[in-house]
Amino acid sequence: MKILLFAALMLPALATIATAQSSVNVRGHTTREGVYVPPHVRTAPNETKADNWSSRPNVNPYTGKAGTADPYAPKPYKPYTPKY
Repeated sequence: MKILLFAALMLPALATIATAQSSVNVRGHTTREGVYVPPHVRTAPNETKADNWSSRPNVNPYTGKAGTADPYAPKPYKPYTPKY
Protein backbone atom coordinates (compact mmCIF):
# COMPACT_ATOMS: atom_id res chain seq x y z
CA MET A 1 0.00 0.00 0.00
CA LYS A 2 2.82 2.41 0.86
CA ILE A 3 4.53 1.70 -2.46
CA LEU A 4 1.32 2.41 -4.36
CA LEU A 5 0.82 5.70 -2.53
CA PHE A 6 4.45 6.70 -3.13
CA ALA A 7 4.13 5.91 -6.85
CA ALA A 8 0.90 7.92 -7.12
CA LEU A 9 2.55 10.94 -5.51
CA MET A 10 5.77 10.72 -7.55
CA LEU A 11 4.23 10.24 -11.00
CA PRO A 12 3.23 13.92 -11.52
CA ALA A 13 6.64 15.06 -10.27
CA LEU A 14 8.45 12.77 -12.72
CA ALA A 15 6.31 14.00 -15.61
CA THR A 16 7.17 17.60 -14.70
CA ILE A 17 10.89 16.81 -14.56
CA ALA A 18 10.77 15.09 -17.95
CA THR A 19 9.00 18.10 -19.49
CA ALA A 20 11.42 20.55 -17.88
CA GLN A 21 14.48 18.73 -19.20
CA SER A 22 13.17 18.67 -22.76
CA SER A 23 12.48 22.41 -22.96
CA VAL A 24 14.58 25.56 -23.17
CA ASN A 25 13.57 29.10 -22.23
CA VAL A 26 14.42 31.61 -24.95
CA ARG A 27 14.88 35.27 -24.07
CA GLY A 28 13.12 37.94 -26.08
CA HIS A 29 15.34 39.36 -28.82
CA THR A 30 15.37 41.40 -32.02
CA THR A 31 16.37 39.69 -35.27
CA ARG A 32 18.74 41.18 -37.85
CA GLU A 33 15.70 42.24 -39.85
CA GLY A 34 14.44 44.25 -36.87
CA VAL A 35 11.59 41.91 -35.87
CA TYR A 36 11.08 41.49 -32.12
CA VAL A 37 10.63 37.89 -30.97
CA PRO A 38 9.00 37.68 -27.52
CA PRO A 39 10.30 35.28 -24.84
CA HIS A 40 9.08 31.72 -25.35
CA VAL A 41 9.74 28.05 -24.55
CA ARG A 42 10.99 25.61 -27.21
CA THR A 43 12.19 22.02 -27.36
CA ALA A 44 15.81 21.44 -26.40
CA PRO A 45 18.13 21.04 -29.40
CA ASN A 46 19.21 17.50 -30.26
CA GLU A 47 19.94 15.28 -33.26
CA THR A 48 16.38 14.08 -33.93
CA LYS A 49 13.35 15.74 -35.48
CA ALA A 50 10.72 13.28 -34.25
CA ASP A 51 10.53 14.68 -30.71
CA ASN A 52 9.90 18.33 -31.58
CA TRP A 53 6.56 19.75 -30.44
CA SER A 54 5.69 20.83 -33.97
CA SER A 55 6.11 17.28 -35.32
CA ARG A 56 3.27 14.77 -35.61
CA PRO A 57 2.00 13.15 -33.32
CA ASN A 58 3.53 15.25 -30.51
CA VAL A 59 1.61 17.82 -28.47
CA ASN A 60 3.06 21.02 -27.03
CA PRO A 61 2.73 20.60 -23.24
CA TYR A 62 2.49 24.37 -22.69
CA THR A 63 -0.16 25.24 -25.28
CA GLY A 64 -1.87 21.89 -25.91
CA LYS A 65 -1.46 22.42 -29.67
CA ALA A 66 -0.92 19.25 -31.72
CA GLY A 67 2.09 19.06 -34.04
CA THR A 68 1.42 19.07 -37.79
CA ALA A 69 4.87 18.79 -39.41
CA ASP A 70 6.02 15.49 -40.91
CA PRO A 71 9.45 14.88 -39.32
CA TYR A 72 10.51 12.56 -42.16
CA ALA A 73 9.51 14.75 -45.11
CA PRO A 74 12.44 15.72 -47.34
CA LYS A 75 13.63 19.30 -47.07
CA PRO A 76 12.69 21.51 -50.02
CA TYR A 77 15.53 22.35 -52.39
CA LYS A 78 16.80 25.91 -51.97
CA PRO A 79 19.39 26.98 -54.53
CA TYR A 80 22.27 29.06 -53.25
CA THR A 81 21.93 32.73 -54.10
CA PRO A 82 24.83 34.94 -53.07
CA LYS A 83 24.01 38.34 -51.60
CA TYR A 84 26.02 41.20 -53.07
